[in-house]
Amino acid sequence: MDRLAQLKQFIGKEFTQSPSPFMKWLNPIILSAEEGKLEFQYTIRHEWLNPAGNLHGGITAAIVDDIIGATMFSLNESSFITTINNVIDYFSTAGENDIIIAETKIIKRGKQFVNAQCEIWNADKTRIIARGSSNLFKINN
Repeated sequence: MDRLAQLKQFIGKEFTQSPSPFMKWLNPIILSAEEGKLEFQYTIRHEWLNPAGNLHGGITAAIVDDIIGATMFSLNESSFITTINNVIDYFSTAGENDIIIAETKIIKRGKQFVNAQCEIWNADKTRIIARGSSNLFKINN
């Protein structure tokens, strides 16, 4: 089964078959999956909070990095694709038990480099929480 088909079979469910132990810890629910474009839902847990009781910026950045990595997985490339940088802009907060939605898309897919973007929204997509972009490098096997 190709990787995109594997993602699609989990739409509406937790992605328990991720090859990433970190993604399993984040415990996303896949809302949609297309080649180069994913939408995941997360429930903010207590251990994801900063001392002010809001979603920790490091967890936000980790979600961006992890779902962009899954987006690379959806491309069914034979090469491993690794992150070479992440840039995150933070716009709003979210609290414990809030539902957040992360959406990705490929901006540019070249022979060696890929640029991708992720936006994180509140549950009804009326308030953007963060936007991140990453450049990734294809490591040929």
